[in-house]
Amino acid sequence: MAEHAATPSATSGRKDNLILAIALSLLALTLFDIMGLIIKYLSPRYSAAELSAYRNFFGIIPSVIALWSSPNWHKSGRPWRIRQWKLGLMRGVIVTFAQFCFYYSLGVMAFATATTISYSNAIFMTALAVPLLGEKVGMIRWFAVALGFVGVILVMNPTGDGFGFEAMAPLAAAFFYALTGVTARQMDPDVPSPLINLYSVLAALFGAFALAFFAGGFSPIASTQDLLWIVAMGMFGGTAVLFLVVSYRMTEQSNLAPFSYFGIPIAFVAGWLVFDEAPWSDLFPGALLIVAGGLLVIWRERRLRR
Repeated sequence: MAEHAATPSATSGRKDNLILAIALSLLALTLFDIMGLIIKYLSPRYSAAELSAYRNFFGIIPSVIALWSSPNWHKSGRPWRIRQWKLGLMRGVIVTFAQFCFYYSLGVMAFATATTISYSNAIFMTALAVPLLGEKVGMIRWFAVALGFVGVILVMNPTGDGFGFEAMAPLAAAFFYALTGVTARQMDPDVPSPLINLYSVLAALFGAFALAFFAGGFSPIASTQDLLWIVAMGMFGGTAVLFLVVSYRMTEQSNLAPFSYFGIPIAFVAGWLVFDEAPWSDLFPGALLIVAGGLLVIWRERRLRR
């Protein structure tokens, strides 16, 4: 979720803090996986639209805390209105569709399989950064993106009997999440990241509630334990998104894109330990190609810096 205008000159004056951006993005991936485990646990009792609405409702709390803790926001007079408020709200609408597709896939697919496909957002981010941000991506990184995309196709297995909306849902979620990431870098650099995130969360909240009512309304919360899991889901998700917003405003899309692949082994281990899922035949060799593409980009970035 990088920042500022779509021309190279618009980003040239910004300080590139790559190490901190990578650390925040990896922490965000871990929190997202924990949130995903909770969503999969709750999916038999609540729809994807309901879980999306709950996640955004409780996800507002980390956004408000972060905004109130922002020195820049206080120094600027604690503004609530931003110049690009339409873009901020539009990102929230995109998040609504991304969440619905991903949460639905978690309920009908193995956790590691759905999560692995969703991590193809790194592919879309690298590609979208070219037309929307004016970033330049060399042949080696394009080859790495293509290699990762072949891996995604193998994981989806489009020739299999089970191929359908279930397999396409996490891929659609990856595209929508990548789009929100790219548009975050188009926001004015002097706007605090928590305020940008708050606009998106509020828009996604209204969008998710509308989608839930359209899909049949809300189910009664079955137990106090479910309520606690729902609150935790929103807190983990809200904190993870905030970390991503900050990290993508620190550097270019193509610098962070390969690190998204490190969530794949984390998701596999998490699904294996929590749900006793080990979809080896679904993930391999596709997942290896996805990881190989990411490692190739990392190698190329190090060579360029040397």
